[in-house]
Amino acid sequence: MLPLGAFLSFVQQNQLFRVSDNVLLTVSGGRDSVFMVHLFNEAKLNFGIAHCNFSLRGAESDEDEQFVRTLAGALGVPFFTTCFDTKHVAETRGISIQMAARELRYSWFEKIQTEHNYQYVATAHHLSDNTETILLNMVRGTGISGLHGIRPKRGNIIRPLLFLSRSEIDRYIQDHHIAYREDSSNASSKYARNKIRLKIIPPLEELNKDLDTTFLANSRRFAELEDFLNNEITRLRSTLFQEKKDGQICIPLAALKELKPAKLILFELLKPYGFNETIVDDLLACWDGQPGKRFHSAEYLLILDRQQLILSKNAEHATTETQIEEDTVTVVWNNKKIRLSVANAADLQLNKNPNWAYFSRDLLQFPLRLRLWNKGDFFYPFGMKGKKKLSDFFTEKKIPLSEKDNIPVLVNGNGDILWIAGYRSDDRYKITQQTKKVLILENLNTNEQ
Repeated sequence: MLPLGAFLSFVQQNQLFRVSDNVLLTVSGGRDSVFMVHLFNEAKLNFGIAHCNFSLRGAESDEDEQFVRTLAGALGVPFFTTCFDTKHVAETRGISIQMAARELRYSWFEKIQTEHNYQYVATAHHLSDNTETILLNMVRGTGISGLHGIRPKRGNIIRPLLFLSRSEIDRYIQDHHIAYREDSSNASSKYARNKIRLKIIPPLEELNKDLDTTFLANSRRFAELEDFLNNEITRLRSTLFQEKKDGQICIPLAALKELKPAKLILFELLKPYGFNETIVDDLLACWDGQPGKRFHSAEYLLILDRQQLILSKNAEHATTETQIEEDTVTVVWNNKKIRLSVANAADLQLNKNPNWAYFSRDLLQFPLRLRLWNKGDFFYPFGMKGKKKLSDFFTEKKIPLSEKDNIPVLVNGNGDILWIAGYRSDDRYKITQQTKKVLILENLNTNEQ
């Protein structure tokens, strides 16, 4: 028997998806992803299969594609495939083949998900992958965020096999005589992850036979610790960052110097503004005796004054505007990414998270625009009567000035503000009983793994 009970329990506990949702399974043809297909099929869930041919192993890659195509046909589920010239993309962008493959596949998965109305994209990461990821992050160097490993759910990406180890999946594959494709590159120690799996983990398992379970427990503790740290940093930032009318933020040095550990806290406070660990080290080395020294990130300037740090946005990044056409699937604005899709109102399932917004499609005039907020901007907050200035709305929400300048404001083609992304949409463009088509927007964080 396949572990259906444990699988469905894991899905429910982590709120991965509802049994009525359509899930797009990413299937390479290897044992893990093929096992995931059989698990979803046995559970009688709604799913389709997506396969990427990265053209990295010649005939093997083509045979993998044909295997997955045949599997989808045998099960009678939708099948999507694409072929990438991964090496060329990696060389053109100056990135590793692994990074190129990752960017290509996730971009394509997102496109298929949107065009074919899949609520989630599932990858076949399991507990052993989680252990490898944590070890790899530790070897390369990481903060606390690299120690929580692979999360079961991140936005629309889900990992429904994170309750099983590699050895458990192998046992189910053997017991049920499930056919799969063996990737010859998995046996090579050429890649860093393979070295971790083939050379590092076996000796560790001699010390702890339940290594995956131990790493899972540790990663959960680190995730809780990260949440605690983030909450504390948010509290400190709201207390220490003093907003000025000219858009600058002043941070009292005396208060900063009382914080312990100084480097960790200062780095976390400044991280949203693009300042890295090296800059923080330089700041700590001179904050007792070099007033006037300047530190730059991609978008911000930090000035060391005698009694305070002065943080401001670089002039060239002060205003940014992006147009959104009717066929746009995703749009990037500063460090924010927004996904768009259209659905029938009758089929709509609302997500009450403020990072989601819904508008009557027939009331919109394209192109829409994403821009910074301007003085004098107003909108009609959803659920309220009358208009409100954005400046007043920000004040009521106690949003720091530094964050105001990083909030995407969505504007209709007629100039009306539709949405303060992540906070509130406009009541004039809400869906009603007369609405037939709905434009759906999701505010994403492009920095997530």
